[in-house]
Amino acid sequence: MKQIAIFIIFIVSHALAQAQSHEGVVTYERVQYWTKVISRLDFLSQEEKDRATLTWGKQDEWKTKTTLYFNQKESKYEEVKEEGGWGRPDDFLIYRNFENEKITDLETISGKTYLVEDSLRAPQWKVMNKIKEIKGYLCMMAVSKDTIKNQTITAWFSNDIAVQAGPEKYFGLPGLILELDINDGDVVITAEKVELKPVTSELMALPKKMKGKKVNQGQYDVILADLMKTSIKGRRNPFWSIRY
Repeated sequence: MKQIAIFIIFIVSHALAQAQSHEGVVTYERVQYWTKVISRLDFLSQEEKDRATLTWGKQDEWKTKTTLYFNQKESKYEEVKEEGGWGRPDDFLIYRNFENEKITDLETISGKTYLVEDSLRAPQWKVMNKIKEIKGYLCMMAVSKDTIKNQTITAWFSNDIAVQAGPEKYFGLPGLILELDINDGDVVITAEKVELKPVTSELMALPKKMKGKKVNQGQYDVILADLMKTSIKGRRNPFWSIRY
């Protein structure tokens, strides 16, 4: 009975959402816990894990702000320039064109920037029967897997905002992803502010000059997989060189 009630609530919420806006801006807080990341890497020595715990202890949170611009046709995700801090990195940007089924990503592996251009392929999601509220929106849980980085991905999406966009490289659900959990809390990305409003073409536009070696998604995945294999063989933490 509880499962039936959950789905009835979610279906009603989805029906009410159809009259709402389908474009806007989400500001997320991205928190990465380095001690948890390192403790999970079985190929690292216990000495290195203990050193990480001693160095950071419970103060291992690395917080950044990110922004997602979205509408039903496209989305753009990037890091936020912090007041008094450095500007946005020019080697990280995630763009999805849902209408033309294309991706354009800027990502870095071991200090080298790659411009990934390819067709759109959504992650394989399994929608679960769990719900929770995030910033006033009823959200349902879905799970997926990153087989290259060996990560479990948990997304919380809201049908109240019926677009398939989300933070990082994750999308393809029947509602906007408002929270993303990578590997059971190693990284948690949560919506801090949700603004449903028109998004100008200027905000959604890609930079005129995007510097990086051009590859397709398959080529990028091979490069990433090779780094993971080399790191494991050399007993080194690969996530010093790539985004977790």
